[in-house]
Amino acid sequence: QVQLVETGGGLVQAGDSLRLSCVASGINFNMYTMGWFRQAPGKEREFVARISRRGGDVLNLDFVKGRIAISRDNAKNTVYLQMNSLKPEDTAVYYCAADFSGGSSSEKDYDYWGQGTQVTVSS
Repeated sequence: QVQLVETGGGLVQAGDSLRLSCVASGINFNMYTMGWFRQAPGKEREFVARISRRGGDVLNLDFVKGRIAISRDNAKNTVYLQMNSLKPEDTAVYYCAADFSGGSSSEKDYDYWGQGTQVTVSS
């Protein structure tokens, strides 16, 4: 059974930092591109970042502007999303996802999803 479990969300103030973690089980983690997406209230889910099997990263620069970093630890089957200088507009449910084919920022191409972790940023 495949499971992706996100942790690290919470209520923070504008300007704070958070590191989200996602632990995968039931898959050969090393073979998957891992992605982070987010969905704000009333909005569609959007791509945040992805990291390839070997650690090459792709970030959505439209809104993150250097405030985030994605990393992975294949020995721990874990992918991380470091978010700095958080803003109220970063408030969303953050999801991690696994993509076997790799190279996509489209959610339709991701095979497995976590349940999400809520990030709320107060002003």
